Amino acid sequence: MSGGAGEPDPAVEELLLGDGRAYTRREVAERAGVGPERTLQLWRALGFAAVDDDARVFTDADAEALRAGERLIAAGLITEESETMMARALGHHLSRLAEWQVHTLWTWAGRDPSRPVDGAALLEHAAVLLPELELLQRHVWRRHLAAYAERALAEAVAPADAVGAGGGADVRQRAVGFTDMVGYTRMTRGLDSAALGRVLDRFETLTGDVVAEGRGRVVKTIGDEVLYVCESAGSAADIALELGARAQAEPHLPRLRTGLAHGPVLSRFGDVYGPAVNIAARLTAVARPDTVLVNTELAGELAGATAYTLKVLRPVSVRGYSRLRPVLLRRGRGAREG
Repeated sequence: MSGGAGEPDPAVEELLLGDGRAYTRREVAERAGVGPERTLQLWRALGFAAVDDDARVFTDADAEALRAGERLIAAGLITEESETMMARALGHHLSRLAEWQVHTLWTWAGRDPSRPVDGAALLEHAAVLLPELELLQRHVWRRHLAAYAERALAEAVAPADAVGAGGGADVRQRAVGFTDMVGYTRMTRGLDSAALGRVLDRFETLTGDVVAEGRGRVVKTIGDEVLYVCESAGSAADIALELGARAQAEPHLPRLRTGLAHGPVLSRFGDVYGPAVNIAARLTAVARPDTVLVNTELAGELAGATAYTLKVLRPVSVRGYSRLRPVLLRRGRGAREG
């Protein structure tokens, strides 16, 4: 389903939405065979503002998207409740992608400050580039589908520590890591937007590369902080230590610190929740620069491995945990340097 604010530009409408906006909310609901209140619920879940009942903002593609959702419900793949959650997840992730793509195109169009942006020429370029963007998105999506499908097939017989949570979610024992840049707020006061962008790009590249190499998954990046998950404590530990080592070799990147925790993690529509996530975040907040702190559960998973040394520290009082006991993680004598 489409969305936007203000008066639509007819040329943009034709390029991105095909036939343009032709139906009211009630009319598109009738064409799709879905109740009007249900269409409003999905529209809001996708992240679009509510529209007046008599406003013609919906398209044939919106109707077809509603019908596709109904077909998935009829097939038993999803429920009405999980369809709403799916719409919310899609809206959240794809809106960020769309914002970045429009910003990139606009920056490219205005690369010569001495010449005003030519709207007609910009649309011509967008018409050529749009199919290329769609091809790339579809390819990356299918590659991720293949990767997750292979993982799911390997876990066809659910292990004892995995519990289905329903609604696109599951709970299993995982390792969670938070890594952030030390002194980020102070640093931002001395950088212009271009320099700050370069630091963030380097941070996201470094963390993304190391997590992928360590067979982890980046859940999300929030400014100066990255959240990732791993299937094993050893993988999470290796990633955290490698992140610190590589950051120290980057002259223009602040020092990093990481908190790790192991325990039951709820995975839901691409995000993760649970005590292990909270504990990893708290440990990161109390970690010193260039250090990795882990919870006692993750330390227990690593105990006996010569690749690591573990030192139990004094309990700390943090939000939600009055006596959280950190364990300092370092490389051991049996470690393999990255």
